[in-house]
Amino acid sequence: MKKTLKFAAFAALLAFSFSCGEDNPTPVTPEPEETLVELIGDLSTRTLTADKQYLLKGQVFIQTGQTVTIQPGTVIYGEKRSKGTLIVNRGGKLIARGTKALPIIMTSAQAPGERDRSDWGGLVILGRAKTNQANPAVEGIDPVANFGGEDDADSSGEYEFLRVEYAGIELTPNNETNSITMGGVGRGTFMEHLMVSFGGDDGFEWFGGTVNGRYLISHSTWDDDFDVDYGYSGNVQFGLAVRNPFYADQSQSNGFETDNGPNDNDVQPYTTGTFSNITIYGPRDRVGRSISGNNFHGMDMRRRTAVSIANSVIAGFPVGLRFNTASVTQQYQSGTGVLTNNILINPNTDYAAGGGADVANVKAYWESKNTSVSLPAADGPWEAFYRGYGLNPDNFFAKYTVANYPNNPNFSLVANGTLLTGASFEDAKFSEATRTAFFDKNVPFVGAFGTTDWTDGWAEFSPLNIVYAK
Repeated sequence: MKKTLKFAAFAALLAFSFSCGEDNPTPVTPEPEETLVELIGDLSTRTLTADKQYLLKGQVFIQTGQTVTIQPGTVIYGEKRSKGTLIVNRGGKLIARGTKALPIIMTSAQAPGERDRSDWGGLVILGRAKTNQANPAVEGIDPVANFGGEDDADSSGEYEFLRVEYAGIELTPNNETNSITMGGVGRGTFMEHLMVSFGGDDGFEWFGGTVNGRYLISHSTWDDDFDVDYGYSGNVQFGLAVRNPFYADQSQSNGFETDNGPNDNDVQPYTTGTFSNITIYGPRDRVGRSISGNNFHGMDMRRRTAVSIANSVIAGFPVGLRFNTASVTQQYQSGTGVLTNNILINPNTDYAAGGGADVANVKAYWESKNTSVSLPAADGPWEAFYRGYGLNPDNFFAKYTVANYPNNPNFSLVANGTLLTGASFEDAKFSEATRTAFFDKNVPFVGAFGTTDWTDGWAEFSPLNIVYAK
């Protein structure tokens, strides 16, 4: 619905001005057309243009057979009162391709300075690719929206240079939307250069599906940064997470949280999503840094998961890696999942186990293929320690607040850092049919960055006070 000056009223006003006997009547200038357009209910095929701004009111759906296109530079707000949420249903498509200079922004409708996590529901994308559950329903959506199917090549649209800020709502315990939720999304969907920030639940969550992604940023989210469930088998290369030390959920918040299903049942396809070149700046930059007690694991591998992680660096969590069931240990010892060529930089405990898993097995598996290093003591040269790897200690959130974290930090590696080299794609995982053509196997660096910061120019790490209004 668009608010404009009614033409009839304007015409009457103009006629009145000419009827007043003036030889040179003063022209009447119409009020400018309002640029805020409300989006409600089901959207039909249309284009959202950058000369206007849009307000999501309640749950807004792109239904089967409909395609909504968003122009570069367009701003879309989510209304707090109605928990505005954008849902791309099975068979619908969203074409949201911004540019580096003109990213698409989905953000809170609250005033600058008043935005906060959980201001709106976020972006939910549902497709027809395989999951390991029977016609599952996405959390937090009413009426019920199901996802998944048999079409692993399914497309739910195109997403590029897109930011999602202050989204994700926990409606009830374990029933929430995330900043970006993906359910059964197929590999025909294009996803690159996506940023979520200050979300009220997980940053990115994959419920099954086969979609691939590159250049993903999760910044200061409340719960997990990369949450993987229900048989997700796609690929991600180049990802960054920066954790706020005081943002953490009572369910325990992790860099990676991965499950095969909602329980430990042996259901297939297994969760075998493969991640390479990920950098996670955890909540604790140095030994002794005060953080929320709900920040827990760099990697929490749960319930028969077989996610693979390679060529990545994960720093600053109270616990580095946990296997929470014996079935997880089996998945990695059998080679179904692979953790290889990663570096764990830890201020506290390296390994943990639960549910019948043995911490000695966790340690043995990790150290056969990966490296763990401990930070110096609190009064030691910890900043120089990070720089030796090429990591800038100023990129940790720990010494900042939500109002003063830098808006454009430099994540490229410090000169002469050891992470500039050492990446390896020799593991058989990278030769699998659905992976071999996806990964750039020529990058030499471990982690998400080499000498170039791919967040520069489109990402925004301090959006609290930005005025987006035209």
